[in-house]
Amino acid sequence: MQKILTRLQHFKTGSPLSFRLLAYILLFSSAFTLVSSAIQIYSDFRKDISQIDRRMQVVETGYASSLARSLWALDQKLLQTQLEGILSLPDIVHLRLKIEPDSELVLGAIPREASTTSHTFDLIHQGDDMFTLGELTVTADLRRVYNDLEQKVLIILATQFLKTFFISILIVWIFQYFVTRHLTTMANYAKGFSLDKLDEPLTLERPDTTLNRKDELAQVTDAINHMRQRLSDDVERQERDAEEIRKFSKAIEQSPSSVLICDRKWRIEYANQKFTQLTGYDPESILGKHPGTLSDDSNAQRESKQLWQSIRLQVQRVGVWQGEVNSVRKNGERFWEQLVVTPIKSPQGDPTGYLILGEDISIRKRYEQQLLRQANYDILTGLPNRMLALDRLKLALAQARRENTLVGVMFLDLDNFKHINDTLGHDSGDNLLIEAARRISSCLRGTSTVARLGGDEFLVILPGLADLEATTQVADRILATFEPPYLLNSQEVFVTTSIGISIFPQDADSSGMLLQHADAAMYQAKNKGKSSFAVFTPEMTEVSHERLQMESLMRRALEQQEFELYYQPIVYTDTGRLSFAEALLRWRNPSLGMVMPDRFIPLAEETGLITPIGEWVLRESCLAAMRWREQTGTRIGISVNVSPRQFRDPSFVETVMSALEDSGLEPDQLELEITERLILDNTIETADILRQLDESGIRLSVDDFGTGFSALSYLKSYPFDTLKIDKSFVQDVMKEHDDASLVKAIINMAHSLDLRVIAEGVEEEAQTHFLKQEGCDFSQGYFYSKPMPEDQFCEWLRTNHRVKA
Repeated sequence: MQKILTRLQHFKTGSPLSFRLLAYILLFSSAFTLVSSAIQIYSDFRKDISQIDRRMQVVETGYASSLARSLWALDQKLLQTQLEGILSLPDIVHLRLKIEPDSELVLGAIPREASTTSHTFDLIHQGDDMFTLGELTVTADLRRVYNDLEQKVLIILATQFLKTFFISILIVWIFQYFVTRHLTTMANYAKGFSLDKLDEPLTLERPDTTLNRKDELAQVTDAINHMRQRLSDDVERQERDAEEIRKFSKAIEQSPSSVLICDRKWRIEYANQKFTQLTGYDPESILGKHPGTLSDDSNAQRESKQLWQSIRLQVQRVGVWQGEVNSVRKNGERFWEQLVVTPIKSPQGDPTGYLILGEDISIRKRYEQQLLRQANYDILTGLPNRMLALDRLKLALAQARRENTLVGVMFLDLDNFKHINDTLGHDSGDNLLIEAARRISSCLRGTSTVARLGGDEFLVILPGLADLEATTQVADRILATFEPPYLLNSQEVFVTTSIGISIFPQDADSSGMLLQHADAAMYQAKNKGKSSFAVFTPEMTEVSHERLQMESLMRRALEQQEFELYYQPIVYTDTGRLSFAEALLRWRNPSLGMVMPDRFIPLAEETGLITPIGEWVLRESCLAAMRWREQTGTRIGISVNVSPRQFRDPSFVETVMSALEDSGLEPDQLELEITERLILDNTIETADILRQLDESGIRLSVDDFGTGFSALSYLKSYPFDTLKIDKSFVQDVMKEHDDASLVKAIINMAHSLDLRVIAEGVEEEAQTHFLKQEGCDFSQGYFYSKPMPEDQFCEWLRTNHRVKA
């Protein structure tokens, strides 16, 4: 019993739910037991009472007739015996016989304070007539019934209570083992549950059976673990969101753009560090203020107020505003700012605030102004460029139409500018252009315009003219200003210009045609001998068209394989044995026929087509040299002319090396002929290109030496191998003593610099003897062979006995 009480105490303190369950089981079981026992006891009690009543009925039915006969017979003894027999029956304790008329016989005694029950019936004699002889009252004692009832109550209550109690204890133990202890585990898990233990799932100490996996505890466990997993996912998501928020917060704070966040009433709530750097305002000093009221300057506030009213209306109507604003810093300094204003909206789409992004574009605005000037003005000379000049020309034409006046258009091109630019370098060329622009401008009145179209081309617009003579007078003044020499790199250089003139409206009524006609007149002036001007005539159109046609045909000549290479031998002067050949370019056009280099090479230089043409010449020349080696078994070098424009191409060295690699020709079998005027361009780029070519093993030659400026000081600086004497000196060497002396001097000077010498234009045998006597290394000219196409040159190689060593 003590163990039971101890167990109950454990339930009460350690498992309140089990204790309450036990209490409820005992309470309701006891109540049910009491009710059911009461019903049962009452049923037994009524059964005992009914049994006594039936016994009295038996007495009536069994003894009534015999007692009546005994009374009728007045047999007292028998009557006594019968009554004693009745009295001996169970529970019968008292008999009262009333005999008519007034006699009474009593047997037994009624216990005091005893519960009794009585039954009375009449004794009737049945004969011819029925006579009531008396009345018998039988009294039964109920004490036995009540004693049995009391015993039953005690026994039933005791047994039912004990049964209910032990069954309750068993149920509670089962409940505690299968339910409560797991609930305690769940409670302890819940108590210790925290964000740091989200990776620890809830587990119950019970067998992992199919039945257990489907019951309510498993469902609760799964629900808790699912909740834990969802919470873990939520925590991870919140951590990611928090990290994103921190990242975005840092991004906004460290943004290169200024950031303002305002509430729905445009009151500043946040300003980042860039805003402070940009404007000079501390975030604390502007919180709660309107962005348009930060400046203390009343004028600035008025302007800003109007601006922000339009911004607010634009944002409300369109949803965003962006534009350039001339803002004011705290110190009063103005700066250009690019602003973007957008609303911050709630999930319902209602604006809850406004985001204002700003960027300082002052530098960009300055660049834009600079670009605007660059778009309209020439950077080098400061003159209007082609775009602005055409606009002014259109305005001048419109004014001339209204006022019925003339407009003169003058197209100027500097004579020999390319030669000076290539010889003295680009810096000198730029200085020449600046001085030329100044001289041209000095000859014009205020309403006239001088513009640089590009390169060495200038345009002069003379509006409001009364007659043609005014244009010729301006042209004469311009030509006169070009007569004094230009001082370039401490060297005097004489530069002239050629001028073409067209007049509105007699020559053309559109700006395009006026320019085209002035250009045609300018080329006519150059053909007249340069340093002159020409007024447009209709006949000049044909010359201009011919030049345009040649340029158009030349652009397609490479694709249509119209270019050809001719080869002229270069031999050893002393033996006449072949050393190498020079590749000479020719153009065979179906409509123009055979076009010589002096007609198309200058145009190719001017248009830039010389670069792809030069690449083709290099590649084909190297391939031809390899074909000759296969035919003759002798290494025959090839010499290729390089134009100044091709030489300055950024990929020139790469092009040369690619031609050698594709053909397989050794670098020392290729000689590049560089013009004398090119080496006078003493620039780092020129020296670097020559150095790269020399290091690759390619031979370098100075072409047409003696025809340009003196290049003696540069021959020591550059890695040349060969010096080529121009044919203008060689052809009169036997006639002119000065030419002979000059050739001797060149040969001696070249040999002293360890350079080999090639004499061009050798056409007579006497010239060969002279050159051999003076020690000239190589000779080239018609005396040996004229330039030939490759098939004829191959035949010459096959038949010439001096080809092989």
